[in-house]
Amino acid sequence: MNIRLLVLDIDGTMVGPSNEIRPRVLEALAAVQSQGIPVALATGRMYRSAVRFHHQIQSSMPVISYQGALIKDPLTGKVYRHLSVPPPLALGFLDYLEEPSLRSEVSIHFYLQDELYVREMSNQTASYCQRSAVEPNIVGDLRRIVDQEPTKVIALAEDTSLIKRLLVKLRAVYQPQELYLTTSVPNFLEATNPRANKGQGVAYLSEEILGLKPGQVMAIGDNMNDLEMLRYTGVSIAMGGSPPDLQSVATWVAPGVEEDGVAVAIEKFIL
Repeated sequence: MNIRLLVLDIDGTMVGPSNEIRPRVLEALAAVQSQGIPVALATGRMYRSAVRFHHQIQSSMPVISYQGALIKDPLTGKVYRHLSVPPPLALGFLDYLEEPSLRSEVSIHFYLQDELYVREMSNQTASYCQRSAVEPNIVGDLRRIVDQEPTKVIALAEDTSLIKRLLVKLRAVYQPQELYLTTSVPNFLEATNPRANKGQGVAYLSEEILGLKPGQVMAIGDNMNDLEMLRYTGVSIAMGGSPPDLQSVATWVAPGVEEDGVAVAIEKFIL
């Protein structure tokens, strides 16, 4: 196979509960790059939260962050692409999530200029910030900042069934050309610009920046926010334990993250 680019999701793919890259995966990624094949990250994380992994794997590629809404090169600081959510849509989304029946159950994250803004510090927010290594800006009423255009908005809830119900309801409220709605983990509902998903982010990186075709790209992911990316690439790998709908579009299903599935896939398809 003529693979000329490898693209990886981070959480649930390259790192597991420990939030660290396992040694076998690091070795496999180094071997890929030693063959002249670049490795890029495509994540729902904030850019600032993804950069440490970019440096750890010694990637030479721009980072695709916020589900593809921000593509930025940590080595030069160049922003290749930034797609935001228009204020009217962000405000309507906020109004829906702050209905009385939801307010006590849902935490809301707004992302502006690679900063996190929240109305209060909830348990969900505290857990998120610890894993992402970011400090939130607590502003009380998020409407104070809606005049700016957020890169992404997230609803977090401990009840994963609530997130599933919200996703169904909000997809009936917002057309795909208005907001891209997805889940990156079972208790996150994420909203971005409709042109911001990992598939379009990888297409921009591979075609516009590197001049590659989809058949020359391999991607690995573990959740539904990776669906468009796996559909785009010539070799698509779903991690073990990923949703059946994701596995159904994959070229191959790798072992899980705790079984070094990324390394196993690299050894099978590249090395």
